Amino acid sequence: MAGGVTKNDQRRLAEVAGLARDRALLGRSSTAERVADILRDRITEGYFAPGVRLSEESIGGALGVSRNTLREAFRLLTHERLLEHRLNRGVFVRVVTVEDLDDIFRVRMLVECAAVRGLGQGPYGAEAAEAVAAIEAAVRAGETAAADRQWEDLSTANIRFHQAIVALAGSPRTDELMRGVLAELRLVFHVMADPQRFYAPYLVRNRQIAESLLAGDAAAAERLLLAYLEDSRGQLSGAYAQRIAES
Repeated sequence: MAGGVTKNDQRRLAEVAGLARDRALLGRSSTAERVADILRDRITEGYFAPGVRLSEESIGGALGVSRNTLREAFRLLTHERLLEHRLNRGVFVRVVTVEDLDDIFRVRMLVECAAVRGLGQGPYGAEAAEAVAAIEAAVRAGETAAADRQWEDLSTANIRFHQAIVALAGSPRTDELMRGVLAELRLVFHVMADPQRFYAPYLVRNRQIAESLLAGDAAAAERLLLAYLEDSRGQLSGAYAQRIAES
């Protein structure tokens, strides 16, 4: 409508509104990496949906950073496959392809199963025991979210469950690798927009994996995890392919 505020304008205002609160996180030592951290969190939380164009002016103004700093943050997130630059059009949140999704699950099977396998049989050392405790805490958080019908919280708890699985390896590099992989996966779920359907059925399996680890049976936990990931890939890949074809 001429002279009015369009729905697109309202959406863009909503997308950047929360960033003004994040400005305080930057402090005086603002860097592209810290801006990227904020934007990564916002993308994976769904504030910027797949396919959305990111406005340099709006985001830079909300965070109080220079255009050069913001562009470097965009570059870092493009390298992580969360953003993409389209020639003469700008920077957009990536829409993950079906082929990307299959590759994400290949990486998850390699890394997550290896992290569990590396534990051997219990009892575990202090670092591994701490990671197992984090796995149990994530399962409990998911169960609470499901009971309260808080499906986005359930989605977050499930991501934390898998981050804690990877933390069993005790490797900062593996943790960083999987942070990007799981962020890409979160983009898929934003397209599906139905966390109850894709997370709730796996709560019982999360619990079984956690209990196997608490019992010191890493071999059983690995078997359960591999079957879990294979089933999840099959269910999600088919539904995602259909959703992408429809859109």
